[in-house]
Amino acid sequence: MPTYTPPVRDTRFVLEHVVGLQNHSNLPGFDAASPDVVEAVLEEGGRFVAEVLFPLNQVGDRHGCTRHEDGSVTTPPGFKEAYRQFVESGWATLGNVPEYGGQGMPHVVSVAFQEYMISANMAFAMYPGLTHGAIAALIAKGSPEQIATYVPKLVSGEWGGTMNLTEPQCGTDLGLIRTRAEPQADGSYSITGTKIFISSGEHDLTENIIHLVLAKTPGAPDSSKGISLFVVPKFLVNADGSLGERNAVSCGSIEHKMGIHGNSTCVMNYDGATGWLVGEEMKGLAAMFIMMNAARLGVGLQGLGVAETAYQNAVAYAHDRRQGRALTGAAEPDQPADTLFVHPDVRRMLMQMKALTEGLRALCLWGALQVDLEHNGATEEDRRLAGDLIGLLTPVIKGYGTDMGYAIATDAQQVYGGHGYVAEWGMEQYVRDARIAMIYEGTNGVQAMDLVGRKLMQNGGRAAQAMLALVQEEIAAGKSEEAVVDIATRLEKALGDLQVASLWFMQNGMKNPNHVGAGAVPYMHLMGIVAVGYMWLKMARAAARLKAAGEGDGTFLNAKLITARFFAERILPDTGALRRKIEGGADSVMALEPEMFLAA
Repeated sequence: MPTYTPPVRDTRFVLEHVVGLQNHSNLPGFDAASPDVVEAVLEEGGRFVAEVLFPLNQVGDRHGCTRHEDGSVTTPPGFKEAYRQFVESGWATLGNVPEYGGQGMPHVVSVAFQEYMISANMAFAMYPGLTHGAIAALIAKGSPEQIATYVPKLVSGEWGGTMNLTEPQCGTDLGLIRTRAEPQADGSYSITGTKIFISSGEHDLTENIIHLVLAKTPGAPDSSKGISLFVVPKFLVNADGSLGERNAVSCGSIEHKMGIHGNSTCVMNYDGATGWLVGEEMKGLAAMFIMMNAARLGVGLQGLGVAETAYQNAVAYAHDRRQGRALTGAAEPDQPADTLFVHPDVRRMLMQMKALTEGLRALCLWGALQVDLEHNGATEEDRRLAGDLIGLLTPVIKGYGTDMGYAIATDAQQVYGGHGYVAEWGMEQYVRDARIAMIYEGTNGVQAMDLVGRKLMQNGGRAAQAMLALVQEEIAAGKSEEAVVDIATRLEKALGDLQVASLWFMQNGMKNPNHVGAGAVPYMHLMGIVAVGYMWLKMARAAARLKAAGEGDGTFLNAKLITARFFAERILPDTGALRRKIEGGADSVMALEPEMFLAA
């Protein structure tokens, strides 16, 4: 039976020494995030998810969701009561603005809690997770009437939200959507079509579900430029805010999935459902991207969240399981065998898991700070810089973060050996749950193409140059500090690989765009390694400083320094191989004719 303990100490270390939460107390929202309040949020939030949500994780996986003949859906046993507690305890409102009933805490604090919730029960966390994206899209693009009607109830958690993009014939290429929106005399639209893979599309957790739906109006171009966004509630809302009649939207079926069984992933049928235009006609994709970008960062957090729980359990198993003897001689001669911890290859996997989970946690929280600063930075320059940085790193956090999250889950399963393949130990669920994060909200190949095809050279490469400058600045500081000079030097070499790869794209991408496509995923991983390396250098410098001052827990700080050294010695060198893959170009990738792939 798996266990989970929220990593509160590590989160606090990152918030204080990497994010520098205390340095932003003059900004809106941050004044409420005093150290004692943040500590209470982390401790109480961690306790809630560990005691209420985590025990339902395997329950949700085994039972799944049930669709009934009337199209309604029942969530797994315990989910509805847990959601009631989630709302009544105020966790739904944590990071939302006070104007609409939120607590107004910084996004970065909310993200810390969201990580714990995902680790405890990823399928459950998806229900309120998508609601946050709906709130962001409506606040940014909705009319005052739409905001007043829907947002307060979404913020409180009384209502849920969804995102409806994909259809049977189109996923990434949204220009192919066929859902139609016919204008009505009263200003509403009649929405007709079928959407698939809709997370939380129908369930019994909330009184109402507010669907944000992409559709095309009459005469709209047959491309992504013809897409509009509509708000379509499950129950129509009366003028006084009460719920009216059921709208013509229903769950046709629940997808039979590899993992996240506790979340109702639905085929949604719109049969002349009543909806209202959000924002401008044929500007729907831009509006939906507000929701998608928030979701992509949330999916990156899913990679971390599942990885953390899998890692914790692999460590516990390695402590308990006795197999064989240490290569250097029996570590515990009085026992029939030594624990798995004596074996270097097991240590290699556990160290890699630790280095990546802690590094990704720092990157996710640092990225969340950029979201806060983009909206509430003190100056226009601060806001622009933060927007540039999080725009550049969103595909990296989503793509690299979920690739590594899945790798960590499979390595954790590997530590268990045969027991990892057996359902009762719980590891195979984490592998299955982690897999979807690499696919939805834009596959990781799409994330990589977004990075190299759009983000890298956007605004003349301004964001990439800003990120490189931050890393260079950290390296320069680290090279002057004896305790971390080797880490800084190794990161400098990795940064050089990133710069050379970027230059290669500039020189060769225009000649043959396939060079960019063939090297996109290696480049995303290269940038991911450098970004996490940047986080590790910041953490190592902080740990060395605290250790020299005799502050903090010496064991914890030593572990940080050793893990930073491991990342520098064992993971940063991968950038050289990735750079050479990029420089290999696309010729061999694209050379075979399609019929030759199956040639005997």
